[in-house]
Amino acid sequence: MSPFNLQTCARPNILALQPYRCARDDYKDDGTNILLDANENAYGPSIDSADAAVSSSVGVDALGLHRYPDPHQDDLKQLLCNLRNTHAHTAKTITPGNLFVGVGSDEAIDALLRCFCVPGRDRILTCPPTYGMYAVSAQVNDVAIVKVPLQPAPKFQLDVPGINAALSREPNVKLAYICSPGNPTGALLAKADIIEVLNHPTWNGVVVLDEAYIDFAHQDASLAELVAEYPNLVVMQTLSKAFGMAGIRLGAAFTAPAIARMMNSMKAPYNIASPTSALARYALGNKGLAVMQANRAKIVAQRECLLAELPKIEGVGRLRGGKESNFLLFEILNKDGQPDNATARAVYERLAEQKGVVVRFRGNEHGCLGCLRITVGTEDEVTRFLASLEKQLVEVRI
Repeated sequence: MSPFNLQTCARPNILALQPYRCARDDYKDDGTNILLDANENAYGPSIDSADAAVSSSVGVDALGLHRYPDPHQDDLKQLLCNLRNTHAHTAKTITPGNLFVGVGSDEAIDALLRCFCVPGRDRILTCPPTYGMYAVSAQVNDVAIVKVPLQPAPKFQLDVPGINAALSREPNVKLAYICSPGNPTGALLAKADIIEVLNHPTWNGVVVLDEAYIDFAHQDASLAELVAEYPNLVVMQTLSKAFGMAGIRLGAAFTAPAIARMMNSMKAPYNIASPTSALARYALGNKGLAVMQANRAKIVAQRECLLAELPKIEGVGRLRGGKESNFLLFEILNKDGQPDNATARAVYERLAEQKGVVVRFRGNEHGCLGCLRITVGTEDEVTRFLASLEKQLVEVRI
């Protein structure tokens, strides 16, 4: 049983924070009220309503762009709850009170650091190779990092004994950022391992589980609903990946109501724009979900194509991560048949500069020697990539 205590783990100034009360906290816009409370422009947005092309494409009238957006986004949060209340992991039900929504997952990453970590004193734990924004946000907030690498490739699972030993040994670690499926590994982490860290017998801290790519894993892979069981768990998700909505910048953090209240208290009053909310609600509705699932099936089919075709290309080495995401991590081999950063970087640069095909060089990440991270594209994009890669490997390895 975890000894987690929010009152002693969180920063006292954040616990005591009274959220900014905005105009829409008191009275909502029901379409009939005369709203003279928020210093808005009552004549509407600077868009010509007679311009049919603009009006139809952005839905000017429906969005009410001249009014401030809903600061609470309860309808959007309920749709996110509907998506994740699978009851595959608990009989309990999560509600909008379990949610923070922000500008991508990055806002949640930063908000949690500000909630729990005193600059210059407290620290976070990460498990490289992992998403780079944890370290960036930590440095911005003057928070140091304790690193416990994942198990070696190709498993890339949590080193639970190492993590728990570090949490027992290292002082002032408040957050453990864990990515599942991993980036750049593509490996789904074991549920039992995450629960073991959550149940650390002496650590008073929060596990932050980043599930940005979770919808490319098996059904019911998300552990979001487990926040109803563990008060020291935050599960971050995004509409940028499986939902294909990276441009609207919408992320969510599922957590216990007490942590959600802290995060919502410190956010900007209107952090989710009306167009973002409207598009997100559509994506999470029945029609949007059907499109997402159809597109996901196409991505999975192309992922299988890459898994079948890449090993046939001379100079491509082993798959070094999992198969539970919309990308794959493969070794690039030098002329001696060894994974090699110089060769991988040369291939990466030549693909982009000569063929207009852009992948990511990940060879400098822990345990990723000579690796390229390849996002799964459309059938045409995958076909072009495979042909370009084969040609560049022949030229580079001469």
